[in-house]
Amino acid sequence: MRRVTTTTADLWHHYGRTRAQRDRSVPESFHWIWSQDGGPGAEVLGDLSGRVVGDLGAGAARHAAHLATYHEPARITAVDASPAQHTMATDLYGHLAPRLHIVRSDVVPHLHAMADTYDVLYSVFGAVDFTDPRDLLPAAALALRPGGRLVFSGLGHYLNGAPAQLDVVPADVAAKTPDGAPTTMHRWVLQAQVWTKALDAYGFTRISVDVLPATTEGPRTADTLLVSAVRRA
Repeated sequence: MRRVTTTTADLWHHYGRTRAQRDRSVPESFHWIWSQDGGPGAEVLGDLSGRVVGDLGAGAARHAAHLATYHEPARITAVDASPAQHTMATDLYGHLAPRLHIVRSDVVPHLHAMADTYDVLYSVFGAVDFTDPRDLLPAAALALRPGGRLVFSGLGHYLNGAPAQLDVVPADVAAKTPDGAPTTMHRWVLQAQVWTKALDAYGFTRISVDVLPATTEGPRTADTLLVSAVRRA
């Protein structure tokens, strides 16, 4: 994922705007699955009391706001490269500062600047989906304290039903520029064994991958991969 600047189209400009206009509440629940309506919740992250937590590709920071409100971390940083998403998140949840810190940045340089800082990093169909794992995973390992956890959810297969990749390669998926013009962006949809191999190569252990079946049927539904790993000491 490239750093968003004033000369780079914000491909997340339109995402979440309709919901933000009608729903300004802090979510009372936390979901990992694609449909955001079931499955395991924040308990997957463990006890966050007094912990330093990072949300990678936080979007409007709804998940981060839930954790800041209901789980008492010492601090949670919601990181997103999109100017539009950063503005939306700040408008919706800026009042939760200083426990919730909303940062506009690409996740990789942010993580490089935060060595040995985080106890927990997570991503819910966020930056882990849209950033080259060969850049993101070693940066996440660097930013975690020894024994810290990385947890993320991603697509178990493409939304058109095609299987996930057998190697660390992205696909081009549909997006649109702020003026509505169609374009594409990279998304990494990888099979479980590919994630496991990559995490092991970049400094993680105690790796687990669970498949969470879709709770609905129809087009653009998907199973979810829920991945957890611990930074090696």
